[in-house]
Amino acid sequence: MTTDQSAGGSAGGGRDGGTGLPLRVAVIIGSTREGRVGDAVGRWFMERARERSELDLAVLDLADYDFPVHYPGRATGQMAEFTEEIARAEAFVVVTPEYNRSFPASLKQAIDFAYEEWQTKPVAFVSYGHGSAGLYAVEQLRSVFTELHTVTLRNGVALDFLRQPLEGHPGDTGRDRSVGLMLDQLGWWGWALREARAVRPYVS
Repeated sequence: MTTDQSAGGSAGGGRDGGTGLPLRVAVIIGSTREGRVGDAVGRWFMERARERSELDLAVLDLADYDFPVHYPGRATGQMAEFTEEIARAEAFVVVTPEYNRSFPASLKQAIDFAYEEWQTKPVAFVSYGHGSAGLYAVEQLRSVFTELHTVTLRNGVALDFLRQPLEGHPGDTGRDRSVGLMLDQLGWWGWALREARAVRPYVS
């Protein structure tokens, strides 16, 4: 897990929901496959997200965790560490590939380690793939996160590597605009739900 609270700014820089406190955002890298590109996609996203000084970013790369193959009766230290990071975060960005029209088993396993820790927080998606850009994976993740009482964002970032490589072309700002819009929405929901939690407890 790494954290990065940037001092930089952007069109969205400086917005803090009126609290003066940055929004704590966990960026979850969902693939653990050897030879994956998820870590490169995560770095690409973080380069852009770091420009938002109102966000306190933490990367949770599932490949860095040693989770058990079989779900134990008692949480392991690694499971507890991951769950604590989920509890600490106020918003999430899930970076996911698409495998056979769904998302990785490693991601589902990690999601299931927590329950109340996810509740009343917004979730955004950065998906990638060939042809469908990972959107089938995102649609399934929306159902999972709805069950966990989160708010999933309408807008996300979808990368189709058949049409365009990760770094794209000079002057192509479409992906950057998608990142900016998604982070604008994530911030709005993150601060709104922070204020709501402070006013009244959530009943699930």
